[in-house]
Amino acid sequence: MKLSIIIPVLNEQESLPELLSRIRAVAKQSNHTFQVIFVDDGSKDQSWESINRLANEEPPASELEIEGIRFRRNFGKAAALSAGIEAAQSDLVITMDADLQDDPKEIPRLLEKLDEGFDVVSGWKKRRFDPWHKVWPSRFFNWMVSRSTGVRLHDHNCGFKIYRREVFDEVRLYGEMHRFIPVLAASRGWRVSEIPVEHHPRIHGSSKYGFSRFFKGFLDLLTVYFLTGYRQRPQHMLGTLGLLSLFFGTLTLVTLTGEWIVSRLLPGWEPIHLHERALFYYAILALLLGVQLISSGFLAELIIASHRPSSPVYSIAGRTTSRRNAPSE
Repeated sequence: MKLSIIIPVLNEQESLPELLSRIRAVAKQSNHTFQVIFVDDGSKDQSWESINRLANEEPPASELEIEGIRFRRNFGKAAALSAGIEAAQSDLVITMDADLQDDPKEIPRLLEKLDEGFDVVSGWKKRRFDPWHKVWPSRFFNWMVSRSTGVRLHDHNCGFKIYRREVFDEVRLYGEMHRFIPVLAASRGWRVSEIPVEHHPRIHGSSKYGFSRFFKGFLDLLTVYFLTGYRQRPQHMLGTLGLLSLFFGTLTLVTLTGEWIVSRLLPGWEPIHLHERALFYYAILALLLGVQLISSGFLAELIIASHRPSSPVYSIAGRTTSRRNAPSE
C-alpha cells in the first residue's frame, strides 16, 4: 500500500532529517511505500535546502518517495495542506507536523482505526508536553468545538490525522479551516473518530502559534457553525435572530408606550419622557437590527438560489442498480 504523508514546514531545518529517519523506520516495519510531501511554507531558514538534500540523497529503491513544494511566502497551514493534497498520489492521506512532536510510529495504529470503517481518524494528544498557557485554552477550545458542532473529539487542533483521499473532494480548505476538517467532513456524512497518540516535547525551533490563535479560532468556529448548519438555509439563522431582535424591540416599545399613556392618564403620576429613557433607544436599535438581519437572510437566500454551488449539497457513499436483461429477438 502507498500512503501520502503531508508535512507543512516552517523554519524546521533541524527537525527534518530526524523526522524522515523515523518515517523510514515505520515504512520498513509496515511494508508500506510512503510518499512524503514536504511543503515549505515560506521558511526563512535553510529548510528548503534541507528538503532538497534529503530528496537527492534518497536511493531509488527506497521505501520513501520524497517530494518538496516551496511557497514564495508564508500562506498558512491550510494552503500548505491544500498544495500537499493536490500532489498526493495515494488513496490515504496522513498529515503531521514537522517539529518531531508527532511520532510516525503511530501511523500503523491510525491505519488500524481507519480500517474499522472510518473515513477520518484524528490523533488525540492525551498527554501533552506544551506550556500550561497553551494546554488549558486548547482544552477549553476543543470542548467548545465539540459542544457546538456535535463532533466529539478531544483534540481538534492535533495536526496528526489520516484521511481517505475522497474526503478532500468535498471539503475545501482556506484561511485556517484545517483544524476543522473533521467537523466539515462529518457534516457531509463522513465517519470521524480519534485515537490517543504519543506526544513529544519540542526539541528544536519554537512554536508558530501565539495567543491570538484562540481568538482567530473562535471566529473560525462561528464560520464553521454557520457553514455546517445553515449553508443552504441562511435565513433560518439570520431570520431567527432578526425575529428575536424585532420581538424584543417591539415588546420594549409597547411597554414604554403603555407607561407613557398611564403616566398621563392617572392623576398623581409624574409624566415620563421617552427620549430620556435609555431603553427607548435600545428598542429602536433592536428593531433596526432585526430588519437588517432578515433582509440579509433574504439576500443570502437569493444568492444561493441564483448560483449553482461548486459542490453538491449531498454526499454519495455508493450506488446500486437492478438492470433488466434486454429482450431476446
